Amino acid sequence: MSVAVAIAAGACVIALGALGLAFAAWRSLARVRRDQRLVLGDSGTTLVDFAVNLQTRLDDLNGAVDEVAAALARVDRRVDTAVSKLAVVRYDAYEAHGGHQSSTVALLDAERSGVVVSAIQGRDYARIYVKEVDRGRAAIALSPEEEEAVQRAMAR
Repeated sequence: MSVAVAIAAGACVIALGALGLAFAAWRSLARVRRDQRLVLGDSGTTLVDFAVNLQTRLDDLNGAVDEVAAALARVDRRVDTAVSKLAVVRYDAYEAHGGHQSSTVALLDAERSGVVVSAIQGRDYARIYVKEVDRGRAAIALSPEEEEAVQRAMAR
């Protein structure tokens, strides 16, 4: 066998190997494109466009989550100042005369601040007293019934 035939045979083997590699690369590229169409659809967008769009949507979502968190914090502050502890004590302000018609209501928030309202009922009159409570303490001395209403409310 001559040298030219050997070189030609070697070149044919190398060409066939290169052709096989090119075919394998073509099949791999076809598989990637098929998978890309599955992810992106047939809209014609590239993977980079899809990633940029996805990042924009994630940024929008993070902004929305931040807004919801801020709104929830505002709601928490409003709920803390809402009346959440309540107690009613009924009693006879004038022994053996009233039939437990007098009552005291304690209306407190989560920080144990609010008001105590007492309605003292007599035979011919009714008196209403309102006293402010700040963190469980009143600026004006509380009657035993008012103190009991505050303690019951704070226990809830």
